[in-house]
Amino acid sequence: MNKKSKKKSQVSNIIWVGLILLLVFTPLGTSLKVWLNRVIAMSPTLEKVEDYQHVDYGDWKIYDQAGKEFDFSQLSNKVVIINFWATWCPPCLAEKPSFQALYEDYKDKVVFLFITNQDPGVVAEFQQNNKYTLPVYFTNASAPGVIYSQSLPASFVIDKNSNLVAKKFRAANWNSSKFRVCLDELIKK
Repeated sequence: MNKKSKKKSQVSNIIWVGLILLLVFTPLGTSLKVWLNRVIAMSPTLEKVEDYQHVDYGDWKIYDQAGKEFDFSQLSNKVVIINFWATWCPPCLAEKPSFQALYEDYKDKVVFLFITNQDPGVVAEFQQNNKYTLPVYFTNASAPGVIYSQSLPASFVIDKNSNLVAKKFRAANWNSSKFRVCLDELIKK
């Protein structure tokens, strides 16, 4: 390899390393990751009936933004959507607009629980900056086994009989017409 080719190769390598660093460590990289997650997000689908699992909230505790404990007994005979998320998680950020649109149309028909373990001040600022009105809850304890996940985002749909009927562990388009049809069917049952 001659000097000119070697220098060209080194410059090319430096450019690639620079681009990778830009994508991994800057807001531009986060924006690109969010955009990419939105592009590849698919509608969640319901599990087969034989795969349903019962959700028992047991002594799990979550708290709203005012610090008030959530009463899980109010979930009786209601469809519930639970989403575990964080403000630093690109796939979580990617699906928030679809969740917001779904929430605006279904907030009187479905119980939404957006759960994080982040600092409430950080979450409140995030909500305000993005004009999100999603009901956020906080926990430091592990979720019940059926809805426990170490990955973010992790979302679960629970029917009126406390059966886990859908789960998604990556960004999804929650406001798709396909998912709305499924949700409408769950509400009618």
